[in-house]
Amino acid sequence: MVQRVQQEEASGQGGKVGPPVHEDLVCHDFTADGPNRLWLADITEHRTGEGKLYLCAIKDVWSHRIVGYSIDSRMKSRLAVNAVARRGDVAGCVLHTNRGSQFRSRKLVHALNQHHMTGSIGRVGAVGDNAAMESFFGLLQNTVLDRRTWTTRQQLRTAIMTWIERTYHRRRRQRSLSRLTPIEYETIMTPPASQAT
Repeated sequence: MVQRVQQEEASGQGGKVGPPVHEDLVCHDFTADGPNRLWLADITEHRTGEGKLYLCAIKDVWSHRIVGYSIDSRMKSRLAVNAVARRGDVAGCVLHTNRGSQFRSRKLVHALNQHHMTGSIGRVGAVGDNAAMESFFGLLQNTVLDRRTWTTRQQLRTAIMTWIERTYHRRRRQRSLSRLTPIEYETIMTPPASQAT
């Protein structure tokens, strides 16, 4: 069973949520008028026979595409840093997260600055802030993670990557995208010069 990593646990401060390193720039307005304007990120975990495997995923609010993800056996700041996607021009994009330590780390702040992105951190106890990511993780849980027992981390890593790239992006039609897949939506709605690669 998937267990979303709680921000209190992720803060590594004995149940206390750490201070934000960014303001809440989203204020519950989870809409975007184009690609690479607002991304959401969160971390989930799942057990294997070798121990836990952690997934940090970043979702573009506009197209619902998973624009970056990182999978690792340890929940360190590099999990979030490695998930920050390089999709061409992302300058000005806002990355909204919870207050987990991975999202407050100096390394992630540096990565955001490097890509000219802006960080945004939700308020403590703002459950609705993670609804879009919870929906994605719930779908992943029902269609992949809970379908079998995973013996190795590599088996699960391969299954997650395959599902994201082949099924979620290219086959799963979404009502809020006019029954298009994330890839179809981006292809149709984005001028060719600025499409994600």
